[in-house]
Amino acid sequence: MSLIGKKPIHIPDKVKIKIESGKIFVEGPKGKLDWNLPSEVEAQISDSSVIVKRLKEDKTAFAMHGLARACINNMVKGVSEGYIITLEIVGVGYRAQADGKKLTLNLGFSHQIVYPIPDGITIKAPPKPAYIIIEGIDKARVGQAAAEIRAFFEPEPYKGRGIRYLGEFVRKKAGKAVGGTEK
Repeated sequence: MSLIGKKPIHIPDKVKIKIESGKIFVEGPKGKLDWNLPSEVEAQISDSSVIVKRLKEDKTAFAMHGLARACINNMVKGVSEGYIITLEIVGVGYRAQADGKKLTLNLGFSHQIVYPIPDGITIKAPPKPAYIIIEGIDKARVGQAAAEIRAFFEPEPYKGRGIRYLGEFVRKKAGKAVGGTEK
């Protein structure tokens, strides 16, 4: 039995959910999302909650049961509250600038990196402190955008420079040992 899949999903007052022919539509104050349900599960609305049930009793149905419940829960939370991921830029002279539909990064390379902002995502880059704030209603898109931006310059272990998630711990290594071997 899936521990996650059998939990009911509470629907907030401002959120509307509609299920039609294997597709779920979620609408709230922040926007609209839709998702195709896997063929192994079905979703039912009762009172002010959504219940996900398995149609089969095999391994893939067990996996899809928890997945479907988690995705629907993420959609409900996204349209009601939204998702925010904050990245921190560490390094002298490293900065980000968001204008329109692109994010320009100066990360110590010989060139600027221009990242096109995907649809459904908003990015803010306040100059001080050097942060990148990524917001959106789709948890997967927000996380993917954050991972792509972080991949331009992951934190290096010697000085700790690079782009990291806010609060991420980067273990530092000792540099080259000073001195030689004595005889």
